[in-house]
Amino acid sequence: MPFSFRTLCSRRFIFGLLVVAVGVLFTLDNLNLVHAEHYIRFWPAALILLGVVHLLPPSDAGRRVWGVIWMFAGAWLILENLDIVDVSLWAFWPLLLVLIGATMIWRAMAPRAGRSSTSATDATVNATAVMSGVVRASASPDFRGGALTAVMGGCEVDLRQATIAGSEAVIDVFAMWGGIELRVPERWVVVNEVLPILGGVDQKARASNPDGPRLIVRGTVVMGGVDISN
Repeated sequence: MPFSFRTLCSRRFIFGLLVVAVGVLFTLDNLNLVHAEHYIRFWPAALILLGVVHLLPPSDAGRRVWGVIWMFAGAWLILENLDIVDVSLWAFWPLLLVLIGATMIWRAMAPRAGRSSTSATDATVNATAVMSGVVRASASPDFRGGALTAVMGGCEVDLRQATIAGSEAVIDVFAMWGGIELRVPERWVVVNEVLPILGGVDQKARASNPDGPRLIVRGTVVMGGVDISN
């Protein structure tokens, strides 16, 4: 199977790579070849990688903000584990309240921003829902995919009026304590490549033509859900 740069930078690939690395590390520790405690303190590097993935296209403003947050948290925890900084990351938890409050103020001042979008020209659909709900739709004649993120919130995406001009389109999803709902045309064949972790994917979409264009849904669901229907 050929690997693309997009595949190598997907959340599913990175998470699988980390799981393999941890398994190899503890196996070597059990064989007394290495001491796992010398390396396990670098586990926050996983947060940095998650942040980098959020910064890669396709990415909207919300994903980029969370990418920076994940990278900052990972870097700070590594410095803390190495005793370079003495202040615990948890000392900054009130900033989460500041972020939530700022988001509420921004949404109150611009109530329509980020809530819904329907365009016949947008070839991609990107949305980020953090403790909120986001509605998206596309009627593009050349739909190519997009990226959806739901953290303690929900994304609803209606693609029933869209058309895949090529052979396939790819949507990258990430849900943590949240849900993503996709509605697709019956002429599309949905390929589920989502990795659920204490979550689930409900694939209810049925294709009227098994040789129709493919919509590949990939990503990770952590204690959340993805629902795909017609």
